[in-house]
Amino acid sequence: MDYLPIFADLKRRPCLVVGGGEVAWRKTRMLLKAGADVRVIAPELNADFRRAVQSGEVTHFADEFSPSDLDGIFLAIAATDRKAVNALVYQSANQRQVMVNVVDDTQRCSFIVPSVVDRSPIIVAISSSGRAPVLARLIREKLEATLPQHLGRMAEIAGRFRARLAKTVMTLSGRRHFWEQAFNGRFSDLVAAGREQEAEHELQSLSLKSEPQGQVALIGAGPGDAGLLTLRALQLMQQADVVLYDYLVSDEVMELVRRDAEQVCVGKKAGFHSVPQEETNRLLVEYARQGKRVVRLKGGDPFVFGRGGEELEVLFDAGIPFQVVPGITAAAGATAYAGIPLTHRDYAQTAMFITGHQKPDGDQLDWSTLARGKQTLVIYMGLMKSGYIGQQLISHGRAPETPVAIIERGTQQTQNVLKGQLHELAQLAQHAASPALIVVGEVVNLSEKLHWFGKQEQQSQHTAVVKLA
Repeated sequence: MDYLPIFADLKRRPCLVVGGGEVAWRKTRMLLKAGADVRVIAPELNADFRRAVQSGEVTHFADEFSPSDLDGIFLAIAATDRKAVNALVYQSANQRQVMVNVVDDTQRCSFIVPSVVDRSPIIVAISSSGRAPVLARLIREKLEATLPQHLGRMAEIAGRFRARLAKTVMTLSGRRHFWEQAFNGRFSDLVAAGREQEAEHELQSLSLKSEPQGQVALIGAGPGDAGLLTLRALQLMQQADVVLYDYLVSDEVMELVRRDAEQVCVGKKAGFHSVPQEETNRLLVEYARQGKRVVRLKGGDPFVFGRGGEELEVLFDAGIPFQVVPGITAAAGATAYAGIPLTHRDYAQTAMFITGHQKPDGDQLDWSTLARGKQTLVIYMGLMKSGYIGQQLISHGRAPETPVAIIERGTQQTQNVLKGQLHELAQLAQHAASPALIVVGEVVNLSEKLHWFGKQEQQSQHTAVVKLA
């Protein structure tokens, strides 16, 4: 280990920065965040430094560096473009046993500044010992994307509760178990939601309970590409004890579920064994009542033709706490990956989403509204009724030559796009496989210019050749 990683308390301690440019200001801003008493030496100061001096945050100590300027200084940073000055700062600091950092000169550093992920009071520091600072920065960016923003607030509340916990949970192992439950349970979710008073009450309740309370997270898994998952979805998937998932959730997304979580398929798919909705509802309640963290993982967005609202109603009636993490719905994800904008000033001022699979006793669709021009119509689960859909749209006024596209497995590496005209929709659907999305509207033609992902789309005449063969 080339450097000992330590965290220094700089509050009200005198720290010297030699240099008045952009690099020196970045180091100064870091010191100010730590509460240091910053003194700067430079003949010229940039605009940020001048504002900080005028506001009293920073003291402009002198124009030129002198070794005596280090007397009484806790640590120093040299960030000038003059090598002789930087060397003098380093030599003078060493003589006085003052910690010193010369920016971009590892040989003249008694300490180095790591890349920092700041979730105060939680701080994560990454260092390459000065060998590969860009790599350290890239690692920091990955951690920034993984560590939730509410970690600091969670730590603050936990710190205030520690003394109270010691009065009710006497053993060290008991307190450790308590905090594991809290940081992986409803307390964490309440802090993330900004409900901090309820979070404190949750800690109090948890300290008096022998059994943890289960909860459910309803999560949208997006259309298939795991890169489209939200950070919140990934965090909860990594914490889950049980995951109830649909067929539409891609294998790529399922790979990100916690390895030791129980995985239960409750999907519905034509031609496959389907789990009744009532059984899915029962399982959600049963697992939560066992004190488990349950993730209900749905393709796309759970509130867009995903029956998520129905499942939450059951949880509400059963008194089970829940939260919702939205996902990118297929209409937005698949069309974007196919180069089809849902709206365009020249072709479509509105976009409508409908499902081709409705309840038998449900209200009929308003076809006259759906068949209007200058709008994009996106149809979920419409392959089996594609002939009927095309017929209804044409009979209610949509031109038979209206461009259409069927997007199979949108956003995934196996994505396939079939294109044609509205009067050919039923023929196109014969060559398509679920999961697929139907798009109707002039915006479909824009994919010839805007297509960027996967293989080129298949035109209707190509499928016709296949059919004739």
